Amino acid sequence: MRFKPRPFTEPVGFRCLYCLDCCRGRHVYLTLKDVERIAKAGHDPQDFVTFSVEGDKIRFVLAVREWDLGCVFHDPETGKCRIHEVRPVICRIYPFMVSRKPLGIEGEKPFNYKGETLWLYYDESCPGINAENPETTITPEEIAELGLEFEREFEKTDMDGFARLLDELEK
Repeated sequence: MRFKPRPFTEPVGFRCLYCLDCCRGRHVYLTLKDVERIAKAGHDPQDFVTFSVEGDKIRFVLAVREWDLGCVFHDPETGKCRIHEVRPVICRIYPFMVSRKPLGIEGEKPFNYKGETLWLYYDESCPGINAENPETTITPEEIAELGLEFEREFEKTDMDGFARLLDELEK
């Protein structure tokens, strides 16, 4: 399933139903802080970081298994994430999305947060959105904050920083 955006303007209940869709077949960008957090939890970056060249930039991407394109940290038997507590920011955002411009979806409206104008969406194909007996309620403010954090950190993520981080982790 691909992301089917719907405007996210009010808090929604959420409970992960371990449908496995979000952890398979997706390009998960990593920031240096993501790599550091996961490495400090005991995982070797060589086992979970791959690279993507986009124009003149090298991006860091979470590795996937070849046989099902599932995230290397996804447990296919339980559907659970083996690094849930230290998962990447982009994973903490999903099944939501933060955009700097509207997508042209009916009902969307700008969300102003900390002086920034954003458009927020959720994936209507995610069965955990408004599921029965939600584990938590997610607010637009929470997602906007995570989106801005990802944007800030992603912009600072480059090969030089990655090399410095690897040197620090080896000490």
